[in-house]
Amino acid sequence: MRAITMNLLACAMTIALGGCVVGPDYKRPDTPQAKGYTPTPLPAATDTAPVGGGNAQRLVEGMDIPGQWWTLFHSEALNALIDDALKHNADLTAAKAGLRAAWENVYAQRGAYFPVVTTGLNPTRQKIAKDLASPAASGESMYSLTTAQVSVSYTPDLWGGNRRQVESLMAQADAQRFELEATYLTLTSNVVNAAIQEASLRAQIAAQEQIVASQQSIVDSFQRQHALGQASDLDVAAQVAALEQSRAALPPLQKQLSQQRDLLAALTGRMPDDQIDAKFELDGLQLPEELPVSLPASLVNQRPDVRAADAQLHAASAQVGVAIANRLPNVQINATLGSASTKASELFHGGSGFWNIGGSVTQPLFDGGNLKHKQRAAEAAYQQSIATYRSTVIAAAQNVADVLHAIQLDATALAATQRADSAAQHSFDVAQRQLALGDVSQVAMLNALVTRQQALMALAQARAGRYSDTAALFQALGGGWWHRDDAAVSKAK
Repeated sequence: MRAITMNLLACAMTIALGGCVVGPDYKRPDTPQAKGYTPTPLPAATDTAPVGGGNAQRLVEGMDIPGQWWTLFHSEALNALIDDALKHNADLTAAKAGLRAAWENVYAQRGAYFPVVTTGLNPTRQKIAKDLASPAASGESMYSLTTAQVSVSYTPDLWGGNRRQVESLMAQADAQRFELEATYLTLTSNVVNAAIQEASLRAQIAAQEQIVASQQSIVDSFQRQHALGQASDLDVAAQVAALEQSRAALPPLQKQLSQQRDLLAALTGRMPDDQIDAKFELDGLQLPEELPVSLPASLVNQRPDVRAADAQLHAASAQVGVAIANRLPNVQINATLGSASTKASELFHGGSGFWNIGGSVTQPLFDGGNLKHKQRAAEAAYQQSIATYRSTVIAAAQNVADVLHAIQLDATALAATQRADSAAQHSFDVAQRQLALGDVSQVAMLNALVTRQQALMALAQARAGRYSDTAALFQALGGGWWHRDDAAVSKAK
């Protein structure tokens, strides 16, 4: 019997492996032929900021991206905070668990390549009605029966339906892998941007506090002049209104700073009441001077969202094959080997054994169009995935183009803001010298100081914009996940 069973399984496996695979074989879409991201070439370098905002940035075509790109900002506090976030962020933990679950589904489906073997032991006590003949050899109407058996059931994968299902699940696991990479990239980018915004807000708050202090001095001066009859009520009221407007601008900045601290706590897996020691200032960040620019043909391999869309397209393609296979004849082979006895002690004695072997072929004839429409749905889903992939590629290229434009204009805006700041500083210096000579009033000098502090606020915003868009470029180009030592493993076990 064992020889018969082994020959049966060998025959079935031969049939399965020799079967065809229905449905389309997946071919990855062609890479974009575009040579750049703008109708006309972008300048190779940005404008140079005179001071404080970093030097010109050079765009280097084909430059690779390090896996830990945020280290290019040369902030130990930022590096430590991102390491902390990678260890404790719940979204990243969830994405890793999702990847493990996806691969377990692949392994589970692979089990359908092999026969299903079950074993059972069934002891019973039976009584036969007096009008019926007893099946027991002794002829007794009450007897015990113990049955032990092994059953083998096997469905050859004649049309490759199971192979297509495994292919689909493997593609879904790849998609989940790139969802994990996207989560990783989003997390690290969010931490960098939150740190940059915190640094910018601290600079803006300091400048706004100086504006408030200067305007308070102006109000005090007008009030003294009013007491001497040298200023009208209208003059005093106008200066008080300006002071209160400046004071009113502080709470929104302070609120944003508190929210950035809350965001950093959440990104690192903390509750809002947990203390974060790191504090960020613009002068503590260094602007990278060389920036990578990948061609669109390379971008589709680097962006996790594009790779995930490609994997989803592959999964949808395989599902068409599954739907086709479900409409074709199905073969199933069954075999049972066992032993039965009225005495448990004689269960495996000679003459108590039994076996059977058989097969079946089934072909759907009428199901109300169920399988036909499922195939059409799978084909439509495949076409939907093609369009989704194309849309994702276009959106990715647009994202890179937007950031490249922003980087160029950020540098121009920063240079203009610095010129305005230099002019405000010069005006303030002149006012101070003239005040010392008695040529202008203290109020004029304080007004020049307010203008200077307003220029500093604009400068902080412009500097932060340059840092943020630099980080956005690394994110838009995929973040260098392919160089990380801890990158998710894509190969099956």
